[in-house]
Amino acid sequence: MDLLQNPFHILNASPRDNRRRIMELADDRSLLLDPSECMEARSSLTNPRKRLSAEVAWLPGIGPKRAGEVLSLLESSPANLLAVDKLSSIARANILAAALTRLPEYNADVVAEWILEISWAFEDLVPDELRVIINEERVVSGFPEVSDLSAVEAEIMERRRHYRQVIKSTLDYLSPKELVKAVTVAVESATDDGEEHGPILIADLVDSYEVEAQGFLDKEEENIRGLVEKLRASVDAEQPDSLLAPMVNQLVQVVKNWDIVAQPIQLSAKSRGFDHDASHRVAGLVRGLAIHMFNEHGKLDFSQQLTNMLQEVFAEVGEVAERTAEDADALSEIAEQRIRFIEDAKNKAEKWRREITYEVDVGAIFKDKLRISPEGIEWKGRRWNLDSITRIRWGGTRHSLNGIPTGTTYSIVFGNGSNFATIELKKEATYSNFVDRLWRAVGVRLLTEYLEGLRDGKKYRFGSTVISDDGIELERKKLFGSNERVFCRWGELVIWNGAGVFCIGKKEDRKLSADFSYQEEDNIHVLEAAIRMFWKQGGDRLSSLLGN
Repeated sequence: MDLLQNPFHILNASPRDNRRRIMELADDRSLLLDPSECMEARSSLTNPRKRLSAEVAWLPGIGPKRAGEVLSLLESSPANLLAVDKLSSIARANILAAALTRLPEYNADVVAEWILEISWAFEDLVPDELRVIINEERVVSGFPEVSDLSAVEAEIMERRRHYRQVIKSTLDYLSPKELVKAVTVAVESATDDGEEHGPILIADLVDSYEVEAQGFLDKEEENIRGLVEKLRASVDAEQPDSLLAPMVNQLVQVVKNWDIVAQPIQLSAKSRGFDHDASHRVAGLVRGLAIHMFNEHGKLDFSQQLTNMLQEVFAEVGEVAERTAEDADALSEIAEQRIRFIEDAKNKAEKWRREITYEVDVGAIFKDKLRISPEGIEWKGRRWNLDSITRIRWGGTRHSLNGIPTGTTYSIVFGNGSNFATIELKKEATYSNFVDRLWRAVGVRLLTEYLEGLRDGKKYRFGSTVISDDGIELERKKLFGSNERVFCRWGELVIWNGAGVFCIGKKEDRKLSADFSYQEEDNIHVLEAAIRMFWKQGGDRLSSLLGN
């Protein structure tokens, strides 16, 4: 019942008027209004049961003069009624509900403010206090007092349905976007962002809103599911990030659009201690995708983008918010570790660049530039890429005349499977500096490649021997008959150095041995480094060095 349709307003009567006065007013108003309407109003006000409906829907506790002022404002300036105070809870709720339907213009913020004021006024309503107010007026008017509290409670419930209908009708005047905003603002304010239990009318509003929004939410949830499946398939197919990025952005936007509509429902559920099942489903779909993209494909940036969106969108959904916060912290730590790793790798790369870069002029009169750097080795007008070099060797040869030392010639050889270069040096310092950098730039890589190959089951031939991961095949030479080949495990072997050679043989059987010339055979320094490192570490397989 609207305030201006109330029997008290139709007859211009007060709850303090007695039966005779009501009948007189009905006769007078019949001259101006529809007589049947006036008679119906008279019947409502003179029948104690019907009268209760009119009393609760009117302005209980407000004197005739004050009621007249309020009604005048309702008809002339309804927006000003929001500031009117010193009214009973039921009177304020009734006057605001009537004013809301008569506002000159509507927008989301205005409607939200009025919804809140009506809701709080109704929330303050106490049935027994209202019965006292009504009975005080009935004592003055001569009507029997209300003794049945349940009758008052029933009329309050009727008011609750009326307010709910007024609010819904007002929201229907707004565009869909403004409607969603109005409901969201009202729920946020009424529940302190879901932290407090809001007024019952706000809960009613959200329940009605959820019914209206369900079709949209269901449809968008299916769209989200489809986008998640499409993205999962795309990342599994190893599509480039340039194609994945717009798909991720689209998913983020669709989820945000879904959440804009769902947020009032999420807040209300949180304030009432409930779970919003749809939010759990949608968040689960996206979270599962984020985990898959990182765990299976290392897509940290995309996983972080989706997780950060989930944190923002589902902040009102307790369990989802906690889970995504943990995900975000974990991904953040991984991102920081990756940054530190990249920074450390850059520092190591720069340090390695400095360590292997060396340049010197070689020759007494006609000089050749010898240079080694990450860009390669330059010698006699040719540049060798470091990765192209597959064989290296070096060593020195002492010279003498009549037993008198005349100097040492240092030789360095490097190359690939089809070509090689030779550097002859006289200066030991130049030789040592270059060999040290050649080992760092090429030798360490070759050592790692040998170990990886051995781990994968490959075998390598050095001279007459064959190296495998768990040992070496040596050749025993015989004066008569074919040479004998014997496989020895690493634990059965010893190593030593001779004049310009690296030697390896079986313990207590030096005839079963092999020696390798540093200057004549490729990669002997690499082989020796691997075996000596292995001897220090111990173990059964040479490739176990990769673990260190």
